[in-house]
Amino acid sequence: MQPGTCTLNFNRFSLELGTQTCIMGILNATPDSFSDGGKFNTFETAVEQGIKLVEDGAHILDIGGESARPFAEPVSEQEEIDRVIPVIETLSKQIDIPISIDTIKSGVAREALNAGAVIINDISAFEKDPAMADLAAQRDAPVVLMHMKGTPKTMQMNPDYDNLIFEITSYLASRAAYAMEKGIKKNHIILDPGIGFGKTVEHNLVLINHLEKIIDLGYPVLMGPSRKSFIQNILTQKEQTRIGSDHIKTEYGTLAAVAASILKGAHIVRVHDVEKVKSFTHIIDSIRNA
Repeated sequence: MQPGTCTLNFNRFSLELGTQTCIMGILNATPDSFSDGGKFNTFETAVEQGIKLVEDGAHILDIGGESARPFAEPVSEQEEIDRVIPVIETLSKQIDIPISIDTIKSGVAREALNAGAVIINDISAFEKDPAMADLAAQRDAPVVLMHMKGTPKTMQMNPDYDNLIFEITSYLASRAAYAMEKGIKKNHIILDPGIGFGKTVEHNLVLINHLEKIIDLGYPVLMGPSRKSFIQNILTQKEQTRIGSDHIKTEYGTLAAVAASILKGAHIVRVHDVEKVKSFTHIIDSIRNA
């Protein structure tokens, strides 16, 4: 095995991580997500977009029913279930890649796993609902554990760290240890440093630039810079014109952040525009592996 490579085996799926960047396609079945809120919040549009992301080359499809944008209000468990379960049930019968459920609620995750999802993506790293860890262990599901300072509603209110890299690395190590204590296999744990979740522009840049510190923990690492506000803020400042989340230049900025993340060792990138990123990663992977 080459350094930084691993195989994620689960259910009927097997993902080779390391030599080829794994692309997680984002499907927000929500009316208020920061980038594409409202575009795919009906059953028909969500299913259509899910199929498109697979056709564009996604290796994992990540489906969420509650926005995690800054200052977002939480939604009820039942509303979240109503948004995502019919979509998961339909897509799981039509696509041949693993589906991930993006939720902090164990009740939603349980229904999603019953409907055909096989991965749990918990941005709270089991802190908001401790029953999530038990569920993942019982169902032998891989998990994504993310660092977030505060909650989506509070995380961007002047986030501050004494030692950014040390604090995030220590937190992720402790949550991974907790997951294993609850019975989750080490090779089923993926870490996400949480780009944009309780971080300033500078924090995000430092985090990407020193990603090897998190890679050194020995787990696959997922990065999600896609269309994040730090990209928009940098471009707006540099170009002295407002660059929004749906601007083509934000997509270019996303590709730059994805490239830096991959070259720093990221195994998985979570993105909106799978088609562009897929072609892009062919080149970046070829350079990295030369």
